[in-house]
Amino acid sequence: MTNHSEIRESAMATAAPAARDVRLLIVEDEILAAMSLKDELEDAGYRVMDLTCRHEEALTAVRDCKPDLALVNIRLQGRDDGIDLARDLCGLDIPVLFISGQVSRARTARTHAVGSLPKPYSPADMVRAVAYLLAHLRGDETPPRPKNLEVFDGSPDVAAA
Repeated sequence: MTNHSEIRESAMATAAPAARDVRLLIVEDEILAAMSLKDELEDAGYRVMDLTCRHEEALTAVRDCKPDLALVNIRLQGRDDGIDLARDLCGLDIPVLFISGQVSRARTARTHAVGSLPKPYSPADMVRAVAYLLAHLRGDETPPRPKNLEVFDGSPDVAAA
């Protein structure tokens, strides 16, 4: 039986050695989920540059320091919408990974994101998804794609699991 620390170690091994040079932005309306996600990604060696639950706060954060990948929930605080935010981030050449249980909405907005990881996801799957997408975006050899990660670029391995 695999325990949590073995899963974390496996996920960390999947992350690129240069993970500390990678900047991530998390935009999530559930603060506890966002904090847990931040901890898992930082444990895997990534640098989370900001954590927010609002559209405008996310845009303000990226003005000073452009992230390598933004993890965006579709449902945000108030009337904010993650798809609108993804459209704005895409216009700034910031790749977006949707992290949402709203799979059909994520698919309809596929032109504004590089992929979707539906909730609920395991911490290990999130770390693997980030590693996969970053390698994919750089054109590097990619680690195995998590089965529940849907990639939105038309490559042969994008079929939804």
